Amino acid sequence: MEALRQDDPRRFGRFTALARFDEGASAVRYVARDTASGEVALVTAARPELAAVPVFSRRFQAEARTAERLAGGWVAPPLDPGDTAETPADEAELLWTAAGYVPALPLAEAIGIAGPLPERALRILGAGIAEILSRVHAAGSVLQGLAPGTVLLAADGPRLTAFGPLGAAASAEAGPGGQLSVRLGYLTPEQIEGKEVSAASDLFVLGLLLAYAATGTTPFTEGPAEEAARRIAEDEPELDAVPEALRELIANCLAKDPDLRPSAGTVAAELALEGAAGLARGGWLPEPLAAAVADQEARVLALEVPEEGDAAAEPGEADAAAAPEDARALREPEGARKAPEPEDVRPSDAPRPVEASATPEPAQAPATPEPEDARPLPAPPVEAPALQKPDDAAAPQSDGDIGEDRGTTRFLNTGPRPPQNDRPTTQLALPHELTAPAPPAHPAPPAAPLALPAAPFAPQQGHTHGGPAPYPAAALPAGPAGPGGPGQGPMVSLPLPPAPAPAPDPAASRRTLLTIAAAAVGGLIVGGGSVAALGSGDTAVATDDKPAPKPRRTLPGQAPDPRWIYAHPASESAPLTTALWQDKLLVVTSESQASAVDLRTGKRLWQRADGAKGQAALAAGADLVFVASPTEFLWLSPKSGKVVHRVRYTEAFDDLPGLTVGRLAGSSGPAIWFTGSHTVTEKAPKPKKGKKKGKDKKVVEAYFFAYDIVQRKELWRTSVPAGRDPGTPAYRVVAERSADVLVRQDAVSLTAAEVKKAKGKGSVRSFDQKTGKLLWTKQYGAASLEAATTGDEDGTLYAAVGQDLQAFEADTTKPLWRVEGSDDSRFGTPLIAGPLIHTTERSRLVGAVERESGRLVWRRSTEVPGIGNAPSLTLSGSEKTLIAADAIQVTAFSAADGERLWKFQDIGSADPKGETVRASYRALAFGETVVVQRDRSFYAFPVA
Repeated sequence: MEALRQDDPRRFGRFTALARFDEGASAVRYVARDTASGEVALVTAARPELAAVPVFSRRFQAEARTAERLAGGWVAPPLDPGDTAETPADEAELLWTAAGYVPALPLAEAIGIAGPLPERALRILGAGIAEILSRVHAAGSVLQGLAPGTVLLAADGPRLTAFGPLGAAASAEAGPGGQLSVRLGYLTPEQIEGKEVSAASDLFVLGLLLAYAATGTTPFTEGPAEEAARRIAEDEPELDAVPEALRELIANCLAKDPDLRPSAGTVAAELALEGAAGLARGGWLPEPLAAAVADQEARVLALEVPEEGDAAAEPGEADAAAAPEDARALREPEGARKAPEPEDVRPSDAPRPVEASATPEPAQAPATPEPEDARPLPAPPVEAPALQKPDDAAAPQSDGDIGEDRGTTRFLNTGPRPPQNDRPTTQLALPHELTAPAPPAHPAPPAAPLALPAAPFAPQQGHTHGGPAPYPAAALPAGPAGPGGPGQGPMVSLPLPPAPAPAPDPAASRRTLLTIAAAAVGGLIVGGGSVAALGSGDTAVATDDKPAPKPRRTLPGQAPDPRWIYAHPASESAPLTTALWQDKLLVVTSESQASAVDLRTGKRLWQRADGAKGQAALAAGADLVFVASPTEFLWLSPKSGKVVHRVRYTEAFDDLPGLTVGRLAGSSGPAIWFTGSHTVTEKAPKPKKGKKKGKDKKVVEAYFFAYDIVQRKELWRTSVPAGRDPGTPAYRVVAERSADVLVRQDAVSLTAAEVKKAKGKGSVRSFDQKTGKLLWTKQYGAASLEAATTGDEDGTLYAAVGQDLQAFEADTTKPLWRVEGSDDSRFGTPLIAGPLIHTTERSRLVGAVERESGRLVWRRSTEVPGIGNAPSLTLSGSEKTLIAADAIQVTAFSAADGERLWKFQDIGSADPKGETVRASYRALAFGETVVVQRDRSFYAFPVA
């Protein structure tokens, strides 16, 4: 971090610049503060010479929108820029973004301070970045934003600060005719071969990044410079110094064939199954790094708003006049070690580092005075015909495409060196929003300009201490002019956004953009915040129909603010069941009681011990809450929870002594269906003359019941085969028709004899609606005992058959259609919604097919890594929003076309000593609200 230069902007909307944070190939970052609120921000301002190039401006905005859609997880939402002053007519309009300050160290600086990271820190680092990549790839995009300079280590986890090639560029140059040359620091085998990048390319770079973090060096750098390209494309990486437990995974990421690399979700799951945030709880940084992060935050808090005279002072005067105390805020962290740039890897055409001093000698002035940092960068390389694509050959020079230089194998920090700083400086890492308010702003008395300690400064493009050794300039085949010349390598087009940027806030400047610096917790915002996912398209819209509280804006892909949050008391036992009553109450049962929460406010209304261990509450008419407890049926007052009616099983079913009631199989209007069993004694038959009397036997008798909870009377019962010990079979109603109900028995409650008789196939039973008589039992194709099954009122059953979903005529078992599933997966229970059936798979795919034909309408991923239980599905009251909930997260989709709207995760308490939450998510919908539950936490989100 260094003092502001004479030509640096002083204001960015409501923020006043305090100091330069660092500078990259395409932008300069500033630490800034809102003097009214004390809020500290990181402002990223595009270099003026690049901002004037239209293609750069479009790409800058596209990457800003990518960051905005990724808000949540290890990426923070943007800051409100506030009112921006009009730009004078003779000045170029600024192109900038703003984010909260996060105390953090760049990965390269962290390696320089403490050396390679230990295995646990490597797992958290890799899992956090992989979680971001998983969301990007699920939308069909490629990030191309990974490099040691774009990854930061904060106290609670890693951060990513670049969301495309511009942010991760080793160099960016504006050329004639609106051309833009961008060179990436990390290259992949497919890029060297001139092929298109894909999601697998991000995984190769992630492998390089993890290998560097684990060893302090980058694979493929050892050896002659002219063979570097061949080493990347052909040689196996040297990973002996990588921890053994991670060696295979990193090697897989570095596979030459993109098809052999794992997915981002797989990497995240293998590194930290509980998620990076869960693994990082309680701290994750080695002690020297944790101390450096804390020291950095203190120094940033000590920065004062500079006086106007500070900016106008000459560099030499500022440094000479400053008192030593003034420089303390920017002092280098103790223990940082600086590694000199290796002679054999320094580009031959790059200037040697200049050792800065407290009073640098002024550079020779040019004939026409011009700020050093405003000079145009060298012209971009000329197209190399050897690797040029046919389409590119015919493209005019002025088409405005962005170029990615594949003609270099240099890693980050090796582009053309920017001018030396006006003042010597030390480096400071990327920021986070403060946990304590900033000191109040006081009018500063006239004082000497800000002084900085004398220390060597390594620009971002140079090889910094502890940073990865750059690849030599001649690593890839050079063009006609040789290394570093115009023929450095071919330029390939970087994809421009498919749609223009959304219209900015009218109060903001035309070019002022909101983006983020990474913040929050990997994929999570602790304690009830929301998490956003990258939407499936650039024009995704926010799902929150409530007025958004200021200063936050509603972001595309970000979960809307909950209407309310309810925390079940920690002093009580955890919830067992939850249900909605009449769109007015959330009724929660536990081991100790039943309680009710007002759905309008999220406030608890009452609790009743009689409802302990009760099953999900139902509406018994318009004015009573029905709860089935282990020993009795209860009818409770919705206002107070008082017991209005009570029917004990011993009284209602007095001819079945000792009746044990199983779980409810289903309900429709006032009717509920359930199973029950009791044990009877069968007398031994009278022995024949001269024979001993046999022993009496205990036999379990089971029944299937229908009961009216409004009239409080039994409708019918029918004898059914007893289930596995203790004897009550577990039934589930899969379809209700006018004449019958179709029921399926859970495989876990089948006896060994029934399993053997079934020969691996499941069956469905039909019971008469009026009498309960068993009408028939049928099997459907090869549907297994565990196959997910449901049906509709028209007499069609939908069952998982192997990896596919198949439809059958219920009465005849005739197959109707089949939908193919994904490899090594199984369909879960589908959800019927009008003309569609919404599907769910263990591979975390959710979709919709037509009921009549089985034609696939859409299919999307929830972006959850790995294979698990298929997400459970819930439709909003309007049936416009489909909610998929599993053990990892809740994902909202547009039911009509599958557009991914938002995702939500919550790990519960932020207390490092708190218990890790492992319960699955549940979703309950009513009206324009969906209640999301995980263990003791409940969130009411607005939905369409």
